[in-house]
Amino acid sequence: MKPSPLIPTVTAAVATATALGVSARAAQAADVNELIAKIKSTDDAVRGPAWQGAGPVGAPAVVPLGQVMTDADFEIARSAKRAIERIVRHAGRPGADADRKAVQTELVKLLTHAAAPVRSHAAWMLSEIGDDAAVGPMAALLADSAVKEDARCALERIPGPAATRALKQAMAGAPEAFKYALAHSLRVRGETVEGYPSQKLVPTKQTGVKAA
Repeated sequence: MKPSPLIPTVTAAVATATALGVSARAAQAADVNELIAKIKSTDDAVRGPAWQGAGPVGAPAVVPLGQVMTDADFEIARSAKRAIERIVRHAGRPGADADRKAVQTELVKLLTHAAAPVRSHAAWMLSEIGDDAAVGPMAALLADSAVKEDARCALERIPGPAATRALKQAMAGAPEAFKYALAHSLRVRGETVEGYPSQKLVPTKQTGVKAA
């Protein structure tokens, strides 16, 4: 049987697609490396434009930037944080669902970072672009004493019933003092919670009215 004349064409097409994919990944890695190098610069004139223009670099830069957030130099760490914010807002633009999901995946990885400020920032960023896929990893932080308040507030902002269920489940086993905060978040989401009134309505000191 003669080989199909289409086979060489198909093979060439696959090889071309593979080469293009490798080339694209290499270019992407170069973009990330360049961004990180500029973010780590001690020159404001280099670092500032870098974080301001970080948005299009996208998901591959999120975890490396999370690492830079722990830099001993405050301005470098803050620039990395701002760069992540730019990436998140770029990914959240209308019609960019693939970018949004890719960035979400990388932010979820940062929820287990050793540094609490990185975990906290990742939770807040997920509150801007996250969906049901982010709820479970975010809910795990409700048991993290260092960032549980940030996780609660971030979950409060995630649309959909999954976040509501996560807050309810946390309520069942949370320390008594934390249940008041969880109850507040559930009320914000339209749920009725009995037995844990808003602490904002509890007087902090005695008041009285003097007789005329």
